[in-house]
Amino acid sequence: MSELKVGARAPAFTLTDQRGEKVRLSGFKGTRVVVYFYPKADTPGCTTQSCSLRDATQDLKKLKAVVLGISPDAPAQQKKFDDKYGLGFALLADEDHKVADQWGVWGEKSMYGKKYLGIVRSAFVVDEQGKIAGAFYKVSPKATVERVTEALRSLG
Repeated sequence: MSELKVGARAPAFTLTDQRGEKVRLSGFKGTRVVVYFYPKADTPGCTTQSCSLRDATQDLKKLKAVVLGISPDAPAQQKKFDDKYGLGFALLADEDHKVADQWGVWGEKSMYGKKYLGIVRSAFVVDEQGKIAGAFYKVSPKATVERVTEALRSLG
């Protein structure tokens, strides 16, 4: 797992959202983007993280940012998650975890002593030029909004 550093070019991606539409990171050129990776839709930590970003949407818009969530869940699962919590932003399906690999968030985890591979909860801020302005690996669900807000404010 190779972590992205501030100043690096954000790896390009095209993924399917919860409505079955293709979303390209390059489609947001000139806009700040909060990209967050979460392990599984509708689990406690992922719900906390996603709902906190939903609740901060207006503040993030004032900082000229949009939100994209990415997990290995299929688009249908993402849609159920969005419908249940009214998240209101694109949830992208990275079912083969290729994008997670590129962003350095697919790695070894452990639960109850058992090791396995999965998404390491992370959040990023991508600036208007497509560069990483903030990289937060192993971010807690409750700290995500605070971390990305700090990075967005530092952009001016």
